[in-house]
Amino acid sequence: MKKMSFITVAVLSAVVALLTASCRSPYAGKKDWLIDGSAYKAEIKEEGNRVVITNGLVARTISTRPAGATIGFSNLMNGKEILRAIKPEMLVCINGEKISIGGLRGQPVNNYLTEDFIAGLKPDDSASFRLEGYSAGETEARFGWKKRVEWMPADLPWPPKGKKIDFRYVPAVDSSVLRGIEITISYEIYDGIPLICKWFTLRNNSGKEIKIDSFSSELLALTEEESAVGDKKNWILPGVYVETDYAFGGSMSSESCYEKSVWWESDPEYATIVNYNRVQPSMLECRPAMGPAERIADGQSFGSFRTWILVCDSYDRERNGLAQRKMYRTIAPWVTENPVFFHLRYADDASVKNAVDQCAATGFEKIILSFGSGFDIEDSSHANLAKFRALVDYAHSKGIALGGYSLLASRHIGGGHDVVMPAGQQPIFGNSPCLGSAWGLEYFKKVCRFIEYTGFDNFEHDGSYPGDVCASDKHPGHEGMKDSQWKQFRIISDFYRWCRARGVYLTVPDWYFLNGSSKTGMGYRETNWSLPRRQQEIIERQNIFDGTWEKTPSMGWMHVPLVEYQGGGAEATIEPLKDHLPHYGQRLADLFGAGVQAAWRGTRLYDAPETMELVKKWVSFYKQHRAVLDADIIHVRRADGRDADAILHVNPATAEKGLLVVYNPLDHAITRKMKVNVYYTSLDRKAVVTGNDGKSFAIRIDRDYNISIPVTVGPNSESWYIIK
Repeated sequence: MKKMSFITVAVLSAVVALLTASCRSPYAGKKDWLIDGSAYKAEIKEEGNRVVITNGLVARTISTRPAGATIGFSNLMNGKEILRAIKPEMLVCINGEKISIGGLRGQPVNNYLTEDFIAGLKPDDSASFRLEGYSAGETEARFGWKKRVEWMPADLPWPPKGKKIDFRYVPAVDSSVLRGIEITISYEIYDGIPLICKWFTLRNNSGKEIKIDSFSSELLALTEEESAVGDKKNWILPGVYVETDYAFGGSMSSESCYEKSVWWESDPEYATIVNYNRVQPSMLECRPAMGPAERIADGQSFGSFRTWILVCDSYDRERNGLAQRKMYRTIAPWVTENPVFFHLRYADDASVKNAVDQCAATGFEKIILSFGSGFDIEDSSHANLAKFRALVDYAHSKGIALGGYSLLASRHIGGGHDVVMPAGQQPIFGNSPCLGSAWGLEYFKKVCRFIEYTGFDNFEHDGSYPGDVCASDKHPGHEGMKDSQWKQFRIISDFYRWCRARGVYLTVPDWYFLNGSSKTGMGYRETNWSLPRRQQEIIERQNIFDGTWEKTPSMGWMHVPLVEYQGGGAEATIEPLKDHLPHYGQRLADLFGAGVQAAWRGTRLYDAPETMELVKKWVSFYKQHRAVLDADIIHVRRADGRDADAILHVNPATAEKGLLVVYNPLDHAITRKMKVNVYYTSLDRKAVVTGNDGKSFAIRIDRDYNISIPVTVGPNSESWYIIK
């Protein structure tokens, strides 16, 4: 009898587990990894001429003989094999020569891949490198992270726990282009999440400079999710979520960064696909949109961006969102830092010290000197540096972090320092400096000097690099068009990583999470803050509900202009605060009840004792329940102004397993039973619920993990219920 491979046994075991599982959980005998992933440990297994990278949730199998090639990619959660064909491990173009690395050839059809097929495959004749060996070890930190644990719901590990393996390739032929070049393809897999990372490092020991014109660091022919004979506009893609740390221009959502480095392509070798024109996107390719066109000196190395592939076990939007949020907590745990902050309208000494005092009195944790405040981080004069060093010292003496705002892109610099766009194209924001210009390089030096000298510990960077190319051949930071995107991105991502290693908290309105940013916009339209106050309340809760499908509450900021903002007059403005306490209280309840921090922009947080007590009440509520409020949101009912809306916070790792917040936008009280699914709290038989009135009661959990909570909410008010 033919011996079964590790991967085949694992897949069959997963199928059996699913078939025999009760209707209560697809993970028979083990806990759901989204609730408790401790049973799923990363490991590297050697099986003859194969290496299996697995953690019991996902497995990637790589052959070592007759050539290095990915020959399996298995979803162990549902027993599906998602790889249908073998492709090269990577492609790279060096000095104009296109090079294929790894892979096997001769597969008879590309619809599926069997052990019999694999046994008959041969090394790719076009592959210019051969696999020389491999070594395994522990995961390594991509860059430093100085934690602020007081701002986090839990002290998360860095680097994430897991395993790493490096496959070393050397030239297979004696070539003047390739001689002395070594390529290492690396993988990481992490404990407790079906997530695998891949990247490569090229070492140049050729004795001369080389140029990396382009590369594709990942090529996977994955099983298509639909059978469509005709062409479609919106295809159902294979069941994985893919993200890289080469992401920009995405504003406030991750998928907006696609087509910077993640591409779903048709497979030219898939001749037997159902789609008549063979344009169905069933192959994943990860490559830069342009370049990098990077010159590598002798003795130097080049590292690609990293690609993370998160394997989905469901078509459910909430569950897939939970998986994506767990991914960020795992590979970018600084996103869980969630300080309560004030956007101060003025940067003079008296205003800053007053704001520090008010923050200390109410429990706020940091201050950002806002846009239009008069603060200029580019002013490197001794007087400016000394002024803000003294203010930082004062803030720190009260336990408050101090930082400021700076605009980068979306402004015109002149003097040959702006991006030079191709004919007929405009910068994404209308205007933008080139980060590789003399001005751009000096800008980052000034900002670093300012942060180092003053001790600033948070930084808001508006108009971050959005991806503009630059055709100038006179900028010192890049050669021309082809390397301009890669070089500019490296400049800004290196700066963000520098900040993160120093403990400088970053708010950036773009998708730079994997390079050190902690927060982007939750998703909103600024002109809505010119609407009447009552309308702002409903829209604010809609924005939070919509923005937390892929983001944790801590990853997105909202905005509350305490002073007039872009018009709207008295009907839109909260100041004087003491004259609008019901509305101010509702905004505090909306945001702290969601675990979402806002830029409270104004000159003060309170203007009377009763205002101060209102702010303290909600900050205290947030801090008391921080561990569950900063955890995941389960979306119960979106705000529409017609009935109560609600969100459920869940954290199975804490004593408070859930916290339900119900908002009533109506002019009369409501009393009813609200059905809530508590599966992700980890509770399965009984829940003890305590309302904000202090009364507790026990509720039986039904077989679908639902409970019915009797809720009472006053008019234009909110109630919350702690679930243990």
